[in-house]
Amino acid sequence: MKKTIFILLSFLFVYGICQNIKAPDFKLTSIDGKEIKLSDFKGKKIILNFWATWCGPCREEIPYFVKFYNENKNKIEIIGVAVGSKESDVIEIVKKYRITYPVCISDKNIEKLYGPINLVPTSFIIDENGYIKEKKIGMMTEEELKRILK
Repeated sequence: MKKTIFILLSFLFVYGICQNIKAPDFKLTSIDGKEIKLSDFKGKKIILNFWATWCGPCREEIPYFVKFYNENKNKIEIIGVAVGSKESDVIEIVKKYRITYPVCISDKNIEKLYGPINLVPTSFIIDENGYIKEKKIGMMTEEELKRILK
């Protein structure tokens, strides 16, 4: 019984405890020098993805994000936020995987606003009105990305 309750609480924490909470606005600078603010994307669905260069599952999901973004950038925005990573390593990953969506280095404040972010990858799905609809800890699959648009 205790194990069942623990699994249920874990599921609620990972997948839905933060549903329908207004996503905090933030301002970061992308690695190509552009100012990125959540409020600039109002009216669009957003995937806010916290990741790290040293994280295997993070690197594994990047090709899914790149493909999904390139096919759907008129419907959704992806913002990558690198945590615990050196800027040179982030730039190398962006080039290696040909990432076309905005990628920023965490200023630590964003991790407090959305966190704590203790595990990566962690992604927040934010609706067109700026509300967090889902928090996903762990790698996102192609199927999960497609589901976001439905």
